[in-house]
Parts: sequence; C-alpha cells; structure tokens
Amino acid sequence: MRILKIRNHFFHISLLIICSHKLSAQEAKINIQQNPKFEQLLSEKRKINTSITVNERYKIQVFSGNSEKAKSTLNDCKQNFSDLDATIVFNTPNYKVWLGNFRTRIEAERNLVEIKKVYQNAFLIKPKK
Repeated sequence: MRILKIRNHFFHISLLIICSHKLSAQEAKINIQQNPKFEQLLSEKRKINTSITVNERYKIQVFSGNSEKAKSTLNDCKQNFSDLDATIVFNTPNYKVWLGNFRTRIEAERNLVEIKKVYQNAFLIKPKK
C-alpha cells in the first residue's frame, strides 16, 4: 500500500515537472496609436485647471449673478484687464467672476483700487479649498 502511494506521488510529481517545462508565458507586442489632437486637448485642459484651482491665493470678485451676465462680465474683464486671470466659478445658485491670482493681500489690494474704477462692487476674497 505504501509503495502504491509513493508511486502515485512520484507519477504526479514527474507529470507536473514535464508539464511545467512546456509552459510559457504569454508574449504580446502592444502598439498604441493616439490621435495627435489628444495631446493638444490635454494641454488645454491643464491650462484651464491651473486657472480654476481654488488655492491659498487672493482673488477679486467683480460679479455674482446669472450665467449670461457672468459671461458678458467675464469677456469685459478679459478686455479691460488682460494681464489678470479671469474665471467664472459656479457656486449654487450664482455664477461668480473672479479676477487675479495674487500671492499677497497687499498685491491684491493694489489691483483692487484699479478694478474698482471699472467695477464699483468689486471686493477682495480668499477662497477656501
């Protein structure tokens, strides 16, 4: 009985060794073809994301209201203050137009004086994350 068990184990082990010798892993070559416009779209998205991010910097809010008026205010801001970043942020139920991305409060207040000449209701904000 012992001899049969040993033979049986020996047979299974030898069968596994023979089978494993013939096994091989899958090999494949992958060729990815990407539309060249994808990189352009990705770079545009990165530009938009950097201008929209809410961070620890100061901004100046020039408008809060409906969508159409916010879009026209944004276009007006981009023409009047081309050196400052202008974005629309949706905060239920209003659209807000923010100007600038200032590191210090002093820098923001200096620009606020100039912006208030065009937009009397403009004020300084520091958005929270």
